[in-house]
Amino acid sequence: MHLGEPDFGTPENIVEAAIRAMRAGDTHYTALDGTPEVKSAVQEKFSRENGIHFESDQIVVTSGAKMALFSAFFATLNPGDEVILPAPYWVSYSDIVEMMGARAVVLPTYAKDGFRLLAEDLERAITPNTRWLLINSPSNPSGAVYRKSDYEPILEVIERHPHVWLMVDDMYEHIIFQDEPFVTPAQLRPDLQSRILTINGVSKAYAMTGWRIGYAGGPAPLMKAIKAVLSQSTSCPCSIAQAAAAEALRGPQDSLRRYLGEYRARRDLVMTELSHCPDLKAIEPDGTFYAFVDWRALFGKSTPRGETLTDDEDLCQYLLHDCGVSIVPGLAFGTPSFFRISFASSEAELRLGMARIREGCAALM
Repeated sequence: MHLGEPDFGTPENIVEAAIRAMRAGDTHYTALDGTPEVKSAVQEKFSRENGIHFESDQIVVTSGAKMALFSAFFATLNPGDEVILPAPYWVSYSDIVEMMGARAVVLPTYAKDGFRLLAEDLERAITPNTRWLLINSPSNPSGAVYRKSDYEPILEVIERHPHVWLMVDDMYEHIIFQDEPFVTPAQLRPDLQSRILTINGVSKAYAMTGWRIGYAGGPAPLMKAIKAVLSQSTSCPCSIAQAAAAEALRGPQDSLRRYLGEYRARRDLVMTELSHCPDLKAIEPDGTFYAFVDWRALFGKSTPRGETLTDDEDLCQYLLHDCGVSIVPGLAFGTPSFFRISFASSEAELRLGMARIREGCAALM
């Protein structure tokens, strides 16, 4: 229950697009920032689904969305710069920031606020060294989804501090369970687009994690700098995967609805099972395929072998070695005393895993 990827196969029309590309001989280097075909598909996606207009030189296609994030930080951060990360955050964010010699400024968020950053906390955290705020919505691991009403005060803070840029990771855009439509900052505040980088990809929505295609839209000068990083690192993304990604974005979208229905049913199953564990608490995730679970009521209890649970690692090791279920500790996401469950697996596997967690918790003394 630790894997963060869909268990579905890539839709057949996307696979066929890759096969056609190979048979057509599209197996050579492409432009650093992607083929005209896939860049055009990304432009159309941003316009159709998000109401954002990007020119071709404002789009970069990368070998996974992580490479877009990494390249943007590589191109803009200097030692001593600061990046504000609302916690819980995806595990790679803080490590990438620190690899650049910059400082990750971690801002805790809380279940009572839906694990969403508050504007007043952001205001207090900004210093002259702040370069970026990074928001992931829907959030891995909390499942939090930022609504228009959440973003608006945050964007007002960004507006007041012209030296601060906003990076948004929208990778789970199509896995949302709430009724409100998905929003992203660049569509809410076109006047701030010169300081907003919007990152996305095909991995989670289309069950294409192994194809390694991400993309980003932002100001042309930043994209030029990102291309300079790519030129001396990964170079272009895989040509065949780019053809597949173009088909994903332009082709039939019925798989998205089917996958979402499956995830909703799995989320409901996990939340029902958690309700039978009195010492575990979790708010219902509004998006993604994760549940973020508070285990503080178990702190200090002992396992049947007499080992005391003192931190996330203790709990996760106990559940892995004694109960046969793998989860991810909250400390990895900057939020200790929690753990992440992935429900991107079959109903049978989820029932078995949740039963083992429930039995393991009941055995603690």
